[in-house]
Amino acid sequence: MSNLFDFTLTDIQGNALPLSQFKGKTLLVVNVASQCGLTPQYSALEQLYQQYKDQGLVVLGCPCNQFKGQEPGTEAEIKTFCETHYGVTFPLTSKLEVNGPNRHPLYQFLIGNGEEIQWNFEKCLVNGEGQVVARFSPRMVPDDPEIVSKIKEQLG
Repeated sequence: MSNLFDFTLTDIQGNALPLSQFKGKTLLVVNVASQCGLTPQYSALEQLYQQYKDQGLVVLGCPCNQFKGQEPGTEAEIKTFCETHYGVTFPLTSKLEVNGPNRHPLYQFLIGNGEEIQWNFEKCLVNGEGQVVARFSPRMVPDDPEIVSKIKEQLG
């Protein structure tokens, strides 16, 4: 796959989620988990999404249970948790693996060979052409000035 928009994922409700629908938009792709010390980042992710979605930002949450089993729920439980506790309205995928032999092809594209996702809430910024332009540490909060600056740069 040559860019992000070539992928079709499964959304949190089990429907096809062709990323081609986001062509021309800036995406912040984040592997998320509901029982992590970083889970409160959902609030800032939602705020970013609300603040910049009309300018072309899409936050895409990808639940992952690979880090100490911190996303053990079903897709329905994850969706309910995110909506109830954090008012999440940005798209969520079904659970996927971001590291190891069963790494989802999306994450193979996002991080390349020989690299690993460090932990829950690592962020990958993708431009409107579907190319990765930045990666941010799990501990870097979504509204960190560096992230916001990079997003604004991509939104033009």
